[in-house]
Formats: sequence, structure tokens, C-alpha cells
Amino acid sequence: MKVKHLFISPEHNFFGHHGQPAGKAPMIEVPEVECVAGKGLKGDRFFGWKENYKGQATFFSLEVYESLCARFAVHDLPPSVFRRNIIVQGADLNALIGQEFEIQGIRFLGTEESRPCYWMNEAFAPGAEEAMKGQGGLRAKVLSDGTLRCD
Repeated sequence: MKVKHLFISPEHNFFGHHGQPAGKAPMIEVPEVECVAGKGLKGDRFFGWKENYKGQATFFSLEVYESLCARFAVHDLPPSVFRRNIIVQGADLNALIGQEFEIQGIRFLGTEESRPCYWMNEAFAPGAEEAMKGQGGLRAKVLSDGTLRCD
């Protein structure tokens, strides 16, 4: 599994905005991010948010992103549009649910699919929520400290 992009955001755009307009906080692409066991990714909106939170870091597949771009003829949106932190290549993220895994010496625990929500239809393309079901990415807990870098 290769890390292709890393994103953090200081604020939520969709989470907690049900029935309201989406927020406007950008996803900031960074070349590296500090992972802190039990807390998440430094600088991200979910860092230290709740004790033992299952979504301290989120992963998304570059292959799924590329497939969605082709399916919906979207060529002007970056992978950050899905608001996942770690964009990886060459991984079956669903196979990591309930599993401990390691990337660049940092241990994670895959907790559940990062299920798509109705915001995906607005952020990416109408129909994106349905198309992403079963491939929305992975929520994970950070189990060890370290710095994650793009490959």
C-alpha cells in the first residue's frame, strides 16, 4: 500500500451540518502528517475529538477515486473532495476492517467502512453516494506514534 496524498482540515464541512449548508473549510494537502496514538492526525478536525474515537484517521482508495471520476466524467475535482485523510494505492481497504495494519512503521486498527453520505452527491456528482456504497473508504484508530509521508 502506497500513500499518494495526505489531507487534513481544521473544521468539519459535512459532519454536524445536517439540514444546513455544507461548511467551506478546505482540505489542506500536506507532504507529511504526525500521527498520535489514540488521538489521530495532528491538525485535523478529528484530532483528540473523542476518547477512543473510531475515525481518528480515514483512508480512501486512489483506484476508487479514479473509477468514480471515469464513471461520472468528473475531471476537475481532486481526491480531497471526499474529505478522507489518507489516499492510498494498492490496498483493499474493506479487508482491513477489524484488522491491525502498518504503514511506514505506524500501526492502525481498521474499525469500519467510512460510509458515504448524501453530501457526496453535492460534493462530487449526483449519484456518488450510491456508487460509493461498499467502497467509501476506511475509518481507523491510530495505534502508534509516527510521521506518515507521501510515497
